[in-house]
Amino acid sequence: MEGSSLRHWKVIPILLITLQFTTNMVLSLADAPFDNQRSIEYIKSSCSSTTYPRLCYRSLSIYANKINTSPRLLVDTALNVTLKASKSTSRLMVKISRIHGLRPRVAAAMADCIEVIGDSVDELQQSIEELGHISRSNFTLTMSDIQTWVSAALTDEDTCMDGFAGKSMNGNVKTMVRKRIVKIAHLTSNALALVNNYASTQSKLP
Repeated sequence: MEGSSLRHWKVIPILLITLQFTTNMVLSLADAPFDNQRSIEYIKSSCSSTTYPRLCYRSLSIYANKINTSPRLLVDTALNVTLKASKSTSRLMVKISRIHGLRPRVAAAMADCIEVIGDSVDELQQSIEELGHISRSNFTLTMSDIQTWVSAALTDEDTCMDGFAGKSMNGNVKTMVRKRIVKIAHLTSNALALVNNYASTQSKLP
């Protein structure tokens, strides 16, 4: 009888530990979807002010856990997504430019495109680096520089597309290049809108 009671009291701490572990796990699982949903709603709301909100949401929502509800991380992620796409497009254009038999006008447009997209990549990279050094004391000046660089990147992308304008440039190369350039131009436009919004809202804080 005494042994049975002893075993009974040994079981109680184990049950308490198990109950506590289960409770903590349930609470953790309950919190995670809520936090993720809050992040997704924040991204959706922020993207609504961009020119291409669906592309904005699609490109950023997969990073919801990283962004959380941070305006700076939202901008940083948007710039990095744009930079990654720009680098990929730049590599593709270099490969296309090496195709034998390109018409002279197409080859010239490709060469110009590679140069300006290279500039765009540099400007986006510079923007990301500067954002990493931003503080309250240098916020206004740094954000102004970032806005200038991202705007310049967008101008470079538009310049690339202009080089393929006109019916004489029709063909597979134009279709392929234009599709990729349009996408990164839209990503850059969205990133610029988020940068401008971040600069505007943060500058109003006390």
